[in-house]
Amino acid sequence: MKFDTLQKDMIAAMKAHDKARKDSISVLVSAAKKLAIDGGCREDIPEEMVDQAVLKELKSVKEQIETCPKDRTDLLEEYNARLKVFEEYAPKMLSAEEVEAILKDKFAEVIASKNKGMIMKTIMPELKGKADGKVINEVVAKLCQ
Repeated sequence: MKFDTLQKDMIAAMKAHDKARKDSISVLVSAAKKLAIDGGCREDIPEEMVDQAVLKELKSVKEQIETCPKDRTDLLEEYNARLKVFEEYAPKMLSAEEVEAILKDKFAEVIASKNKGMIMKTIMPELKGKADGKVINEVVAKLCQ
């Protein structure tokens, strides 16, 4: 996801007077800017950094939905609306089948060791941000049996 796209979409939401969408995109813009400042690249924010910020905020809003009391329907509606917007900008994640295919193809020798810790340490740099950690963990557990 390009940072410019986020900014243009936020401006479009402002012009359309869509406050909820503008606020949601604004959270993503702020998170991306913060990551860029922490990473030392204020001006030209790389796509990977924007994707990382989107995934972090997506995870955060999912946790908010899970921990929100059921009787707070106003908050739940706000969180669900925010989740929908975040999902639009989230990078496509690999499925369990795709993760398994990559592991069998590129990391066959590491998987043969059946050492889950070693496998995770080796594959995470390759798959981080491309697949959900839970999915990766489940696939590795299945392959180590």
